[in-house]
Amino acid sequence: MKLQVPFIQLPVMFDAAALLREATAFDESAWRPRSAHEAGNSALTLITTDGDPDSDALTGDMRPTPWLEQSPYMMQVLSELGATWGRARLMRLDGSAEVKAHVDVNYYWRERMRVHIPIVTTPDVRFQCGDAEVNMKEGECWIFDTWRQHRVLNSGHVQRIHLVADTVGGERFWDLLSEGRAPGKAYRGEWRPRMHPPAQGGTAYPDFERVNAPAVMSPWELREHMVFLLGECVPGPRLGPIQSALLRFSRCWQALWARYGEDKAGRSRYQTLLDATRKQLLGLGVEQIALRNEVGFWHALSWHVLDMALPGVDITAQRDVHGEPVIHAESSLEPAEAASRKVLSAAKLECPVFVVSPPRSGSTLLFETLAGAPDVYTIGDESHQVIEGIDGLSPMQRNFDSNRLDSADATPVVVEMLQNRFLAALRNRSGSAPDLLTSIRMLEKTPKNALRIPFIKAVFPDAKFIFLHRDPRQVCGSMIDGWKSGRFQMYSLPDWKGPAWSFLLTPGWRELSGQPLAEIVVRQWETAMRLMLDDLESLPPADWTAVDYERFLANPQQEAMRLSRWADWSWDCELDDQLPLSRYTLTQPDPDKWRRHAAEIEPRLSQWRITMERAASAAGL
Repeated sequence: MKLQVPFIQLPVMFDAAALLREATAFDESAWRPRSAHEAGNSALTLITTDGDPDSDALTGDMRPTPWLEQSPYMMQVLSELGATWGRARLMRLDGSAEVKAHVDVNYYWRERMRVHIPIVTTPDVRFQCGDAEVNMKEGECWIFDTWRQHRVLNSGHVQRIHLVADTVGGERFWDLLSEGRAPGKAYRGEWRPRMHPPAQGGTAYPDFERVNAPAVMSPWELREHMVFLLGECVPGPRLGPIQSALLRFSRCWQALWARYGEDKAGRSRYQTLLDATRKQLLGLGVEQIALRNEVGFWHALSWHVLDMALPGVDITAQRDVHGEPVIHAESSLEPAEAASRKVLSAAKLECPVFVVSPPRSGSTLLFETLAGAPDVYTIGDESHQVIEGIDGLSPMQRNFDSNRLDSADATPVVVEMLQNRFLAALRNRSGSAPDLLTSIRMLEKTPKNALRIPFIKAVFPDAKFIFLHRDPRQVCGSMIDGWKSGRFQMYSLPDWKGPAWSFLLTPGWRELSGQPLAEIVVRQWETAMRLMLDDLESLPPADWTAVDYERFLANPQQEAMRLSRWADWSWDCELDDQLPLSRYTLTQPDPDKWRRHAAEIEPRLSQWRITMERAASAAGL
């Protein structure tokens, strides 16, 4: 649900120790990975469709699982909040793990709030939403704006556990919300949350959802969703014709509703209208429209309206609330560590391609573009926890030296585990997992991998690399903005004097403690670039190529085709000259944005002219 502020704390407190006693009473087998894309992030179901502990569906008759039935205090907590509850879980987040930045955009989240009650946490757990950040304390009760970009980072060693439940609200819940407070905002009177300890006697029984998806969406609900989404759009010349097309669609839907309502006899006519509307919108360039929260309008419109106007089946049953594939207990996508030998015996990653560059070089845009190739599989995002979640590879387990890894770190166990972590998470542009009986082409990009080329080459001996070059002034300017935004914080470093460390951790970082931000950023860029070029130049020339960011923007179709030929992929996309914004864009692109920081950047970069010239030469400039 979209809120007026990023976070709201409710005026209630719960006994975290009592909740922990119930949470630790469950066998480890009850916990399951959240998804193939989120290593180090596991969950135990409490409320699900029909109370099935293995269900991740978002619709249907929501009932308590056996785990919740065994937990009287958790039942009491939910009852005390006075809400009607949808899906609920216990969620764990390992040390050095994160919930990646995302927006909850599907139908389920349009009118639901997510309640967080920390059971185990530390000051190293940071919850970011929009431009705000909080550290939720044990026993507190919070909601947040799921319509904004949000992210959770556990940079410490202690595993975080939260009770997390979704609700459309309720009479008592709305009263509590009216008394809530937003961090940083003025609050009337004294803030005194009321403690609700475990009660003696019988088990409280909260209300659960039974009606949560339409058989056929009413024209009034349909219009409500469309008006909301259109109001969230970034203005542009394509928006007018799209708005007119949606108005006509809603009027036609109203006419069909007046004739059929929810009668199954009308399904074919409803479906014909939906199909024609999709085709018309795609012809109008709907995929080029962005929302203010950095989500694509077409993606949100599909999930809110077009996929749910005539659902027929539970289209979200195989995906989590972020749209990512869910790993079920019975799924063939078992946790990679448990399934490594099984997967390796059947599958092979052939010539995987890694995009390498310092952060803020435009690698996300290049990655998202190339991921449109029909033969290519990706894990959908960056591989921070896929790699650092393996024992011994996290900087915290290496005295915080850096993200640097070399061939000696690629032990046989690490190689087997990492190959299968990637295999378990791969999807193509249609969201399908690969056929494990065939060779698989993988594309990956994570800026930290600029420091890991020898390691990657040892794990994947036939790996190839695309070096992405961008004007270092633009990169450093964007890195300064990224540090200041707080969205890219990675580590809480020992004895570090300065803002929380953002982006990749470069060798020699301790020398930068207490230095101005511009000095930190320029040294980050130079160290990453120098080491990356050293490593690339040690490889056979056929194992890597380069692309310049400005050349890519000037002719994305030509460059995508060139890189696809080099990687031996097919390419069937027709790209516009104006590419959509990437998911990690902070502000509207402008090649001169860096000039706001010119006085800080240019004198410092001048000291590293040799590295700058090497980078330009490697890119063919």
